[in-house]
Amino acid sequence: MRTMARVNSSKRLNQKIGIIGFPMDLGADRRGVDMGPSALRYAHLEEKLESMGYVVKDFGDIFVEGSETQRIRNPKLKYLPEIVRSSKILSKKVETLLNQKYFPLILGGDHATAIGSIAGIASYCRKKKKTLGVIWIDAHADMNTPESTPSGNIHGMPLAVALGIGEQRLVRLGGFAPKVHPENSALIGIRDVDRDESETVKQFRNKGMQVYTMTDVDKQGVTRIIARVLNDFKNEVDHIHISFDLDGVDPDYASGVGTPVEGGLTYREASVIMEMVADCGCMSSLEMLEVNPILDTKNGTAELAVDFVESALGKSILYE
Repeated sequence: MRTMARVNSSKRLNQKIGIIGFPMDLGADRRGVDMGPSALRYAHLEEKLESMGYVVKDFGDIFVEGSETQRIRNPKLKYLPEIVRSSKILSKKVETLLNQKYFPLILGGDHATAIGSIAGIASYCRKKKKTLGVIWIDAHADMNTPESTPSGNIHGMPLAVALGIGEQRLVRLGGFAPKVHPENSALIGIRDVDRDESETVKQFRNKGMQVYTMTDVDKQGVTRIIARVLNDFKNEVDHIHISFDLDGVDPDYASGVGTPVEGGLTYREASVIMEMVADCGCMSSLEMLEVNPILDTKNGTAELAVDFVESALGKSILYE
């Protein structure tokens, strides 16, 4: 039996958590991540957060049209019209939750989910004169553009979109760009970057984006890296959003993900990141993405994702 964990009320980020599911799998070639939101719910996400003392409301899933009823109009931007349409709805929903003082917890879906979620968060921050910071945990940089993409899969583009480059119907979602500035962005755990995409990553690193490959994690240690990111962000931004792609974790721990890549974060490394976020008390929104139940075993990856959510929201091993 697992040790019961509690949250220290003094570290509680927000009393109200609003869950939104975004069952998107149009951004990738491999099917299955559209079932990710259901898998996290099945792993008792809501009940576990309520047991920590949070008030939780599940707002259900936003409808996303399946690929079976669509055709690919542009092989460099697969399923673009539906991704734009549904992302606009997600954006408005996330912004509404923030205005209603909810902590948005977004469940994907592939990483194209972040196009809509970050658009909504950025719109809220813009109107409230707040500065947005984004921590991107992923095996992939997600900084392709229509010109650099080898696949045309939009789930490889969302960070580039948030930074203001790429297809303008995505970049200008909500009517403005960029959504986040490079000096307020951190990319942690990357280990699978396309050749042309690599040049884009380097360009934005030169503009101030913090980029930590798995080699950096091995050399510097994840504790030092996340401490540096959080310290910098606490001084510069008002709203920290974490976009967590479960393929950032090594497949030995998280096998049921959209695009698994060997050599990722261990369970404890990922947990420490989230625990230090909770200690910081500075996170204002979170999304968990790319859980693929088809490739999973006994819903283990979804349960892992729920563990990470609990840690980020203040779970502690000892009663406090």
